Amino acid sequence: MADDKHLNGAYYGPSIPPPEQQRPRRHRGRNCCSCFFSFLWKALLAIILFLALVFLIFYLIVQPRAFKFHVTDAKLTQFNYTTTNNNNSNNHLLRYNLVLNFTARNPNKKLNIYYDEVEAVAFYDGIPFGSTDVITWRNSFRQYKKSTDRMSGVLSGEHAVVLDRDQVVDFERDMRDSVFDIDVKLHIRMRFRLGDSIGGTTKVKVKCELEVPFSSNNHGKSVTHVFLPTECDVNF
Repeated sequence: MADDKHLNGAYYGPSIPPPEQQRPRRHRGRNCCSCFFSFLWKALLAIILFLALVFLIFYLIVQPRAFKFHVTDAKLTQFNYTTTNNNNSNNHLLRYNLVLNFTARNPNKKLNIYYDEVEAVAFYDGIPFGSTDVITWRNSFRQYKKSTDRMSGVLSGEHAVVLDRDQVVDFERDMRDSVFDIDVKLHIRMRFRLGDSIGGTTKVKVKCELEVPFSSNNHGKSVTHVFLPTECDVNF
């Protein structure tokens, strides 16, 4: 009977212990990559800060300033065109004689400048018509600190140009007014000297927007316009 009592009750056997929780696996590869990128970022930041500090110290010691460029005088003694003999009436032969005088100012207290090459290109109404070498390696020179030097160039000759109707109208108007809007662009190759150290070649572009009087017109009128010294835009 005792056995029957035990058989009547439900028996489920011994209790099953809960499963052990698995520990998360550490991804060593990701940790290594994270450490590497963190080190790389810190190194890059340190280099940037170091270069910024060096530049700041250099600027405070040298105090570099951009040089100044002016056109002190410009004379246009010939500027006329003839239509070439072909089927296109827009083709013209432009004859010109333009004399330019420049001054270059070095305002720096510790930097000298070597002018190695200076090329001048003249434009009328956006059309290039002449160029000349103001300075070449043969006549290059050293400009000392806190000094001003003079340069000059002559653009003379003839050049085939294409003028549309509006440009012809502008030309005839400027001829009547005896003054031409001429842009002169200078392409300069220079080097800077600090003490006994000379830097590499630096290319500089200078643009001069000029109003040049025409001093020899065919209309018998006296020239009333006077050229005004013009400061040019300097771009490194």
